[in-house]
Amino acid sequence: MSKSLELFLDASEKKSFDLEHRKTLLYNISQYNKKVVGGKQQFSNLELAKTRAAAAKQKSIENLDKYLIEFEANFLKRGGKVIWAVDSEEAVKEALKIMKKAKAKMVVKAKSMATEEIHFNEGLEAEGIESIETDLGEYIVQLRKEAPYHIVTPAMHLSKEEVAKTFNEKKQTPLDWSPEQITNFVRQELRLKYSKAEVGVSGGNFLIADVGAIAVTENEGNGLMSSAFPKIQIAIVGIEKIIPSIVDLDLFWPLLSTYGTGQGLTVYNTIYTGPKQQGETDGPDEMYVILLDNGRTNLLAETEQRRALSCIRCGACLNACPVYQTVGGHAYGTTYTGPIGSIITPHFKGMEEFKHLSFASTLCGKCTEVCPVKIDIHKLLLINRKQTVDQKMSTKTENWVWHFWKKAMLKRSKMDKGGAKLKNFMIKQFFKKQWGERRELPQVTNKSFNQIWRERKGIK
Repeated sequence: MSKSLELFLDASEKKSFDLEHRKTLLYNISQYNKKVVGGKQQFSNLELAKTRAAAAKQKSIENLDKYLIEFEANFLKRGGKVIWAVDSEEAVKEALKIMKKAKAKMVVKAKSMATEEIHFNEGLEAEGIESIETDLGEYIVQLRKEAPYHIVTPAMHLSKEEVAKTFNEKKQTPLDWSPEQITNFVRQELRLKYSKAEVGVSGGNFLIADVGAIAVTENEGNGLMSSAFPKIQIAIVGIEKIIPSIVDLDLFWPLLSTYGTGQGLTVYNTIYTGPKQQGETDGPDEMYVILLDNGRTNLLAETEQRRALSCIRCGACLNACPVYQTVGGHAYGTTYTGPIGSIITPHFKGMEEFKHLSFASTLCGKCTEVCPVKIDIHKLLLINRKQTVDQKMSTKTENWVWHFWKKAMLKRSKMDKGGAKLKNFMIKQFFKKQWGERRELPQVTNKSFNQIWRERKGIK
């Protein structure tokens, strides 16, 4: 058993029976579900919009090299600098080079899953550089020394009382403060950080090839502030975020906001095309984009599963998934959780260590149903599972069980052999721990349906 599987099973066991945790999570997801219904009303033909978005993303992924080179060329024209990072270590190393050159002591950081993926904050802290999360949800989990719980809503697992308790313990604020009071407190704290930070860091929702730009979507204005004050801006973006044209934002922005938060459009949508130009008064003096691979080309090499690179990180599949709703985000032990994370993580971080995530699904298909770019998520999970078998990653015990099951299923006489007593004994031996610890094990009857049917028809 891999270490990751062991941790997943342990965390899942605890969270599944933590009733307060499940109550908070289901309430927060229910609020999201209500808003999405309203957000969808802006589309006259939602299915057509999803089909167009799926086609645009598939075109981008199938021509990834072409569009990334086009993006780089256009970004360089406006004075920006592009760094290609093979893995997380290289991405952090290159970012640190920029910061050390600027003698930076503090970084303000907008919400970014890519930086979570490469453990950016930990890398900076090891070098004595303070990295401040400026998204409120990210700020809360940073105070708690936790990873984000959800792709879109980092503190989804916390009630307002738990948030108030966190600030009381970490910042000595009154325990009875309301969410509005806590928000105002954080706003005041971050204002000071923005003015002192030498470097601003963000991710990117989309890389736009034809104009060489990064599109950032947010609701709090912290992304804008993180780029407005510091003289140096760094965007760390996965290579799969590329889209062909700025015109495509007319499609992707409404879909992302609808499925991500239930809004018609998020509050702040910003397009960065490089550093401050001659004659301009606003913007950073230097701007860098670190294009992150970190396993994405491994997934790109898979003919079927590469469709998962079309994901726009809306988080809709997490909110729809019964497994995620039960075990929660932290149980996965990875940056990208839920159904989409269960597809991509084994390819990003190694199938041998993370193959179990592809089995952490009921295959109900709800994830595929809600995906705004029409990724066949449950189908790709099945293909991942098949791949583990093809690569002989299953255990000998599992292989033997399926071997005998297959033989029995292919021939009625073998299926009926042994009688109920032997079959019930085998069920107890092999399935008591995996299946029967929380459930009553099924009892095989003395006669099968086939035997009863033959007796009634007088067939020998």
